[in-house]
Amino acid sequence: MTSNRFWNHDEDLLRSVTDWSLLRLVEGRDPRSGALPAEDLANALGETVVPDGIGGSEALRLFTEVIVPATRAQDNPMNLAFVPAAPTEAALVFDLAVSAAEIFAGTWEAGAGAIAAENQALRWLAALARWPATAGGCFVAGATMGNLSALVAGRERARSRLDAVPPRWRFAATADAHSSVRAAATVMDCEVLNVPSDERGRMTGHALTEALEEVSDDPLAAGVFAVVVSFGTTNAGVVDDLAGVAEVCQSHGLWMHVDGAYGAAALVAPSVAPLFVGMECADSFVVDPHKWLFAPFDCCALVYREPEHGAAAHSQFATYLDGVDRDVWNPADFAVHLTRRARGLPFWFSLATYGTDRYRDAVEKVLSTTRAVAEEIQTRSHLRLVMEPDLSIVLFERVGWDMVDYEAWSLRNAKAGTVLCVPTRWRDQPVLRFCFINPETDVAEVAAVLDGLAGSPRG
Repeated sequence: MTSNRFWNHDEDLLRSVTDWSLLRLVEGRDPRSGALPAEDLANALGETVVPDGIGGSEALRLFTEVIVPATRAQDNPMNLAFVPAAPTEAALVFDLAVSAAEIFAGTWEAGAGAIAAENQALRWLAALARWPATAGGCFVAGATMGNLSALVAGRERARSRLDAVPPRWRFAATADAHSSVRAAATVMDCEVLNVPSDERGRMTGHALTEALEEVSDDPLAAGVFAVVVSFGTTNAGVVDDLAGVAEVCQSHGLWMHVDGAYGAAALVAPSVAPLFVGMECADSFVVDPHKWLFAPFDCCALVYREPEHGAAAHSQFATYLDGVDRDVWNPADFAVHLTRRARGLPFWFSLATYGTDRYRDAVEKVLSTTRAVAEEIQTRSHLRLVMEPDLSIVLFERVGWDMVDYEAWSLRNAKAGTVLCVPTRWRDQPVLRFCFINPETDVAEVAAVLDGLAGSPRG
């Protein structure tokens, strides 16, 4: 079968795109925000979607000179804002190959090879959680889709176990759960049972028990079908009391979902193993390899301890799908999707290339950097560490500053290309937040930033 006869086949252009992509791996970009006002960006781009096209060379020039410079580098070692990224070179290069292969990875019939490789990566993740070999799932675009899909599966299991559908479905979570958790409740048209968190922002088994007792002696019959716990909250990196929550969930027959989008990468790190206890009892979890497992966007692993519950909730049936073999592994059956690219393959390729020991060492390096920075903060009288970090997020305050000061300092450093660090709030008080993801982040360079906080926020 041939292709590219209708479209112009420009080997020079394809080579230019490939060369630019490979150069991007070694060039890097500074961490400053390159965002432009919409009007300025529109003028710089000009009209590009036109009847006769602008040609590949001009489109590539605009991409190189206008589009990429107007984006923020997510993988720079001094990007410490939000949850950045640090994809390996192998993963980035292989993303080109995955796109070029144009694999439909929704069904085994169409994408068996890709799915088999993805499943090896999923089995590694499941094994880290001490789940059985029968566990499995699929890769989705991000934890927002993963959390939603897992909760839909949990509700479906509850529905199958109840004689009567409750008047209103609910799942339990704390106020520190990721925003996507409450977004899932909106999409599912259900409520969130708020569980008070402790002084560190954790859900505990004791607090969950009290919240459930206020609902009913039989929470499941009353419509509470699941509990969402966080393995590394996005704001503070805090790990909930997994063991305590697991005991409560098991006693009431509730689905336990672990949102580990950022933090579950630490399952590979022996130094924080005590935080994992209880994970083996969960029913589902998500982790984003595009965060702390060094894969490119967009890649979230959704894993079920008993995958049949995912399939019961998500398998789609129609006349045009009658030919799909339901006895094989079809990733389309495990989440809110049907069409999907093989987004887990770059992650698999990187794992296969470097080995899981290198992944362990990379995550441990980030944890070591985090602890060292926390110690640096504690040696400076103008700074105060809010709490010892569980994982790789550090919250701290500059004594005497308010939010206006933090915002001015953050903007000045972003424009200078020194560091990306945006303020947040902890217990209604403004603080600064570092999120470490990149094993190449240098403690001395971060320490210099801490020294700079001794001066005026405006320089």
